[in-house]
Amino acid sequence: MQVGFIGLGGMGRVMARRLLAAGHEVTVWNRSPGPVDELAAEGARPAGRLAEALEAEVAVSMLADDAVVESLLLDGELLASAAVAVHVNMATVSPALARRAAELHAAHGIGYVAAPVLGRTDVAAAGNLNILAAGEGSYLDRVAPLFEAMGRRTWRLGEQPHLANLAKVCANLTLVSAVEAVAEASALAEAGGLPAGDLLEVLTGTVFPGPVYSGYGAMIAEDRYEPAAFRLALGLKDVDLALAAGRDGEVRLPLAALLRDALAESVADGAGDLDLAALGRTARRRTGKG
Repeated sequence: MQVGFIGLGGMGRVMARRLLAAGHEVTVWNRSPGPVDELAAEGARPAGRLAEALEAEVAVSMLADDAVVESLLLDGELLASAAVAVHVNMATVSPALARRAAELHAAHGIGYVAAPVLGRTDVAAAGNLNILAAGEGSYLDRVAPLFEAMGRRTWRLGEQPHLANLAKVCANLTLVSAVEAVAEASALAEAGGLPAGDLLEVLTGTVFPGPVYSGYGAMIAEDRYEPAAFRLALGLKDVDLALAAGRDGEVRLPLAALLRDALAESVADGAGDLDLAALGRTARRRTGKG
């Protein structure tokens, strides 16, 4: 399949590689040229202009946030001249933006699919992402081979694209809640003389088995927050998305508000570019012993 891939950050690069490895013809575009050159050396076709990536059969975008998607891709003039049949937006954006994007694409005769992912860069590199997809069934069928190359399972969540973004926002709210809980519990344990690693062994061996508690918990116990597979600043962005969705739906999210405070505190403390597990550093600092 001819694919235009837009956005070659940490996740975008490895996802584009998966498409190349599966035999798809991939044209790549990025705001900075380094990642484009890197993928071109591996067989991708570099796009000199964003519009070139929209000449493929399907466009896949993996951009940072609502503002970047809005500024680059929600452009009526750009979409009016695009030859692409379907745009798959795999970024974590707000449900509100997804609604606007779907309407604008439909007005220009372009299919729109929302397909944010669950998984860090190492998971993406192995092709083991969970893909949360929503959009018209025929569009989902058309791009299914791309999802098969990038992920281990695609969760179809209906024909309204914004539902996939709502699911991702809810999932990340739960993820950040878990990491903050481990961070605070580890700080409490250490303040009382119990090594965080010992507490982690108990937690993951009993009530909380699974990759979130074991993976993030190990980073917290070891005070190890680099390399960042999921930057803490992005966690703050995602909790802000949850709070915005809550306001739109008139749903109170008191825990999300507390999490936002913890994340904002960590960012103010210089941890924004560290892994989300750096919530552990902030929790330790609050004890006065970190």
